[in-house]
Amino acid sequence: MRYRCGVPGMALVLLCFLGVGLASTLRAQTDSLPIVDYTTPATYEIGGVKVTGANFSDANAITSISGLKVGEKIRIPGPDIPRSIKALLRLRLFTNVQIIEEKIIGDVVFLEINVQERPRLSFYNYTGVKKGQHENLNEIVNQHVTKGGIVTENLKSNAARGIEKYYIKKGLLDANVRVKEIADSTRANSVRLIFDIDLGDKVKIKDIAFVGVESVKEKKLLKKMGKTKEKKRLLAGSKYIKDEYENDKLEVIKYFNTVGYRDARILSDSIWRDQKGEMNMLIKVTEGQRYYFRNITWKGNSKFEVDQLNQVLGIKKGDVFNQELLDNRLRFSQDGRDVSTLYMDDGYLFFNADPTEIAVEGDSIDLEIRLFEGPQATIDKVVIKGNDRTHEHVIRRELRTLPGEKFSRSDIIRSQRQIVNLNYFNPEKLGIETPVNAERGTVDIVYTVEERPSDQLELSAGWGGQRQVIGTLGVSFNNFSMRNIFNKEAWHPLPTGDGQRLSLRGQSNGRFFQSYNVSFTEPWLGGRKPNSFTVGGFFNRFAYPSFGGGLPQSLNIIQGSVSLGRRLKWPDDNFVSSTALNIQSLRLQNWSQGQGGIFRTDEGESVSSGNYNNFSIRQTFVRSTVNDPIFPKDGSSVSLTIQATPPYSLFNKDRDYANEAPEDRFRFLEYHKWRIDADWYTTITGKLVFKASTRMGILGRYTNRISTSPFERFQVGGDGINNQQFGFQGVDIISSRGYEIADFENNTDRSGQGTSPTTIFNKFTAELRYPLSLNPSSSIYVTTFAQGTNTWKNLGDYNPFDLKRSAGVGVRVFLPMFGILGFDYAYGFDRFDIQTGQRGPKFNFNIVLGFEPE
Repeated sequence: MRYRCGVPGMALVLLCFLGVGLASTLRAQTDSLPIVDYTTPATYEIGGVKVTGANFSDANAITSISGLKVGEKIRIPGPDIPRSIKALLRLRLFTNVQIIEEKIIGDVVFLEINVQERPRLSFYNYTGVKKGQHENLNEIVNQHVTKGGIVTENLKSNAARGIEKYYIKKGLLDANVRVKEIADSTRANSVRLIFDIDLGDKVKIKDIAFVGVESVKEKKLLKKMGKTKEKKRLLAGSKYIKDEYENDKLEVIKYFNTVGYRDARILSDSIWRDQKGEMNMLIKVTEGQRYYFRNITWKGNSKFEVDQLNQVLGIKKGDVFNQELLDNRLRFSQDGRDVSTLYMDDGYLFFNADPTEIAVEGDSIDLEIRLFEGPQATIDKVVIKGNDRTHEHVIRRELRTLPGEKFSRSDIIRSQRQIVNLNYFNPEKLGIETPVNAERGTVDIVYTVEERPSDQLELSAGWGGQRQVIGTLGVSFNNFSMRNIFNKEAWHPLPTGDGQRLSLRGQSNGRFFQSYNVSFTEPWLGGRKPNSFTVGGFFNRFAYPSFGGGLPQSLNIIQGSVSLGRRLKWPDDNFVSSTALNIQSLRLQNWSQGQGGIFRTDEGESVSSGNYNNFSIRQTFVRSTVNDPIFPKDGSSVSLTIQATPPYSLFNKDRDYANEAPEDRFRFLEYHKWRIDADWYTTITGKLVFKASTRMGILGRYTNRISTSPFERFQVGGDGINNQQFGFQGVDIISSRGYEIADFENNTDRSGQGTSPTTIFNKFTAELRYPLSLNPSSSIYVTTFAQGTNTWKNLGDYNPFDLKRSAGVGVRVFLPMFGILGFDYAYGFDRFDIQTGQRGPKFNFNIVLGFEPE
């Protein structure tokens, strides 16, 4: 006797419940089974239950789920057998289930449960898409099917639908997925699934039209739809993604609200595709009435007067009603101009402002702003987490939030900026939490940081022509710990964590050229105040044998410097002052670098031999509000540098400098040198950042009795990298994208053969920057720029509007171990050919290596 129910034959399942007819037929066809009279139901005791066909399923579990237990009574035919079959089929593990009467001994029946298991998944793969997309698809498919799990039509359908939804969300509306099931001959009862993906063509948005818009320009509304764009817009990707489209519709309404139409609504929208498959959209809008602010009153203010609150709010009677502006001016404005900042900077952490409309008459709205000032909160604990390399005191000394002081939102923002500017931590992962204890009126501040590599390595080799192979090795340890240098346990692999900077660099090609420099900076001298102390020095030697019977040439430069910097409190604490004492010695012997001389006087005399001493004091004032040294998004940095030597000529008024040879006239260099550098950053939209910068330098003299120093001038042009431009020591190197050094007339000497640095330069740059990756292990951004640069010999010729213009594109990659890497491709509009005297445009390619040139 056999009872069978399975998925392939649902009619058979129904007949199982009927019992008699089908069982008689099966009995007649199966001679080996015992003959049972179904016309007379009988009750039996189950003597045994055997499971067959279960290769992957547990037999004991099958028996248990069937409910057939040895020793229990069962009625045949009756409801017990069909109930057991239904229980096993509900598991969705089997395509067919049979319960067979194996034998009957007296009133004891022995049963066999025969199952046919569903196939198991051995593996799956994809066709029609690139391999790089497989990882994302795996996450989707694994939600429905898993390797080793059963395979059903529903599971296959759900997995295919999940893949289609994934691509539809990316704008591929016609994506279609077919699932092929192939038997796996290498494994029993196993199958392979192949997801055949047809992405179809991208569906672009042909037209977006608005109906009912009268008071605002439709172009404004299209711009507010930041993700849903027409294909006709330049450089705009056009695709339809439902979630983004819904968000863009909200942005349209928000824009209406900002210009006074607070009742604006979207009545309906229609989306259809034309014969070409392109999408069209029609959005019906009702603008409603335009509203204006009328009377604004304050309630609950005891700390600040109404006039002060009104000044911060900045909204006057008759202004167009703007809910977004009102919210920003009350709480958390990006520029810090809001009422909540006014209170929170004075400790009122629990402050709240509730603007309430008390009257709406015609197009005018009266507001009552109800304030809850609450008690002042005091900082209890300041906790720092995540600093596994940097010592805690290095971070803590940068914080403006101190235990026991009143809570201040501005101090938290400033502390955040100070931590980021250390350049030891990932700015994208910096977290700040402020758990509040309302009963005690205190707040804890928890800073969570994530360390990132800060040391840099410079390792390069290049061919220097007659100078042969040039090798460079440099290291900068930007989070060094000098006090642990003799502590073996602190070397991992170097002693780090105290925020000190140690830089070592060597460059040589053997006998022709050697350059060595070292510097050390302690940013907190004494450990109590942010007074930095830096000591450094370098030695450069150039030695060329005689070529073609000429005299041997050499140039030796030795310099040592000591500087002291301190953070100022006036005009504000964003200012830093730095004072440096520099002692430099230059030794020249027949030095011309084979180009007619690089160091020249104003009169055109070549300075090729002699001993020259450069004793100077350099004073620098810097004000910086830049929020991230790698990829600044906002803020500015302005610096003024004045470098001056003693005015020796004023102490020797009877000395006849005009008749002295250059090596005697400039034995002790005298000059005053001025540099102004300014950078300004702002985020335009999303991650797109605009940068404007200017550079200006002037080298002056104290008296007309002696010409301007031939050293400490400005060499403008090229990429600004001096790794292999050895003749340019003793000058400031200024990059100019799109131009070489010889393209500037004032860089050339009077013979037109060599290059001679100038005394005045100006450079203006405007850039758009967009980050491709801000990962701390490799930050990458692209840039497009416009630049204007020029040089002059004297102030009488200076004209800030007479510039050599260029434009181009570039890419920058910041690697913690190597610094800035990248290149610029620039088009110089005003190139000057000194041989032909002709002007004309020309492309120029520059490489940036190790640092961002000036």
